[in-house]
Amino acid sequence: MTLPNYITIARFLMVPLIVLVMIDGHMLAALVLFVLAGVSDGIDGFIARQFDQTSELGAWLDPIADKFLLVSVFVVLGWLAVLPTWLVILAVSRDGLIIGAVVLSSLMDNPVQIRPLMVSKANTMFQILLLILVLADLAGLADLDAVIGWMIYAVAGLTIASATAYLVPWLRHMAGEANSD
Repeated sequence: MTLPNYITIARFLMVPLIVLVMIDGHMLAALVLFVLAGVSDGIDGFIARQFDQTSELGAWLDPIADKFLLVSVFVVLGWLAVLPTWLVILAVSRDGLIIGAVVLSSLMDNPVQIRPLMVSKANTMFQILLLILVLADLAGLADLDAVIGWMIYAVAGLTIASATAYLVPWLRHMAGEANSD
């Protein structure tokens, strides 16, 4: 197993700790751990590319670890009534929709390749930024309510755009239309 895989597994293991400290109200600790998890994502990717330590396992684990982290923090912030329930449902449903589409197409012997899209990368970046701002606000580092309010709608819009950008080509692919991949 490669060093990036170990770093990714460490990120997986950080998620329950982040959830625990959030539930216990230690938002500064949650913020620090969340940022550390994000930095570890960048480090494992850098090491994998720079030192030719990419692996099939890492290609699967890394995005799953990222989603596990983001979905977990979204769900806890929704449960704590910090983020609107509709936004949590939207963010989690988008990921479920994409995973479900990939699984369904494979089960139907019509596998589809999902490639990261620019709108998806923007969506992830805005989600991460929103979560950092919320955790920083809850930790008392700054009053960020106005920015957070705006970010909630930006994340919602990007989430819908990203889901649509994956759903439309998937539907075309499943219908057998040419050039749908």
